[in-house]
Amino acid sequence: MARLCPLFSGSTGNSYYIGTRSAGLLLDAGRSARQLVGALQRCGIDPLAVQGILITHEHSDHIAGVRVFAKKYGIPVFASQGTLLAMDSSLEGVERWVLEEELQLAGMTVRPFATPHDSAQSLGFRIRTEDGRQFALATDLGALTDCVREHLLGAEFVVIESNHDKEMLRNGPYPPYLKRRILAGTGHLSNGECAAFLPELAQVGTKRFLLAHLSRENNTPTLAREAALSSLCGAGLSQGTDFWLGVAPVENQEGKAIIF
Repeated sequence: MARLCPLFSGSTGNSYYIGTRSAGLLLDAGRSARQLVGALQRCGIDPLAVQGILITHEHSDHIAGVRVFAKKYGIPVFASQGTLLAMDSSLEGVERWVLEEELQLAGMTVRPFATPHDSAQSLGFRIRTEDGRQFALATDLGALTDCVREHLLGAEFVVIESNHDKEMLRNGPYPPYLKRRILAGTGHLSNGECAAFLPELAQVGTKRFLLAHLSRENNTPTLAREAALSSLCGAGLSQGTDFWLGVAPVENQEGKAIIF
């Protein structure tokens, strides 16, 4: 059975492992190589099981450890052409591939899709696991575009951004330019925007939701979870029966994996 290990999530670093104990993929590598290795091992995953690193975009909280980790274990890196160009100096000595179309990797099928974010050419990923499960990840979203919706709908397990509470952000310490950036259509998805989409996903087959990339300054796990639960339960869905809802940890200290 497939497993998802949320290793890190948030502005201090992002990384997920998907696959089996023996073969899988790393989605982003936003902490140091040493921290990535430690997080994988806590989840019972040997770093040598990683057969590819998929990069959503070039911001440091998604690529901080990619060069050292990839070089140490001889792992190829996959990203959009724009992201690879933006990362060029960060990938010296690393095997790299442009990810444009569907790809077979680690026994899984990876389909990239465009996401709206203020980066060179950001991506989300729709993945069919070896046993036929449909998984999707979309974080760092300024908006839920038609393309994003299309690739998330029908996935059994969805990792989706629930970055900020709008009132916390508006009344918080961030300077005006940063608030505008986050609230823009190429910024980050709020709790309310994320929550409003979840019933639509649930109605076409999503059974597991993992809220991700929460802001430390402008959100809390409780606020994100409450917004999502209110939306799902308000649509007549029952937690534990119709859906499972989790919040990705800043750091997976306990080595928890989600089997699906």
